[in-house]
Amino acid sequence: MKVSISAKTDIGRKRDNNEDAFVLCPDLSSPNWHQQHTEGYIPLGELGALLVVADGMGGANAGEVASATAIDTIKETFSAAALQHIAATDETAIQFLCQVVGKADAAINAHMFDHPDTAGMGTTIVMLWLMPQKAYVAWCGDSRCYLYSTAQGLKALTKDHSYVQQLVDDGIITEQEAFQHPENNIITRGLGDFDNQAQPDIVITPVCAGDTFLLCTDGLCGYCTNEQIGRAMDDAHADTNRTADRLLHMALNAGGEDNICIAVTTILADDDPQAQSSSRIKSFFKNIFG
Repeated sequence: MKVSISAKTDIGRKRDNNEDAFVLCPDLSSPNWHQQHTEGYIPLGELGALLVVADGMGGANAGEVASATAIDTIKETFSAAALQHIAATDETAIQFLCQVVGKADAAINAHMFDHPDTAGMGTTIVMLWLMPQKAYVAWCGDSRCYLYSTAQGLKALTKDHSYVQQLVDDGIITEQEAFQHPENNIITRGLGDFDNQAQPDIVITPVCAGDTFLLCTDGLCGYCTNEQIGRAMDDAHADTNRTADRLLHMALNAGGEDNICIAVTTILADDDPQAQSSSRIKSFFKNIFG
């Protein structure tokens, strides 16, 4: 299989700073974290790829510190040496993801202890560990992961840890009412809560050629419905950079009242014409420009 990844973030139209953050590693066998996108489609290595999106919150405008701390901790923990054994079974992989979130949570709390002026900061987190045959999704808060396919459309893989989602689960309001609810920004889990250790939920899903995964903060899914997001991906999902741009512009056009962070990855078979075409284009430009 081959994979293409693109990630983008934007401050939005109403905020003074960007508290959203992301990181991606297309190949965990030889980590390179300083990328916003792959150059076309690349082989998906045996240790897989990692995408992470975080939405910082509050604390004397230190939400960006919380999200950055979480991202940095995850980068440090996902070493190729550690993953050789961790990826062997679902049980060890799930345990590892829980440990990763726990370390990020502890790092944020330690920063607040050392810097009292940042007290109250926190962040959501959503992580996609993409393997050749399956994907692990771990999250705390209301940042989301979706799976898109041309056959089934858009499907949410995560369920928000939020007050409004609890109202939906209890049958008090509908999902349609939840989208417009005035308190839909209140989360019930996150990183950076001294009183409650971060507890991620984790799901495992099969990976098939043609699948596209979308990770986003509520700057997108809080202002654009799942139906709108799905339609925006209908004819562009295999071009991850175009898809990320389209979703970002859609969120901005919906008001852009929050920071926006989007990460998109598509998996194609090695012999898929789109993957081959992308690889040939990459080789062409490499030969021309070095």
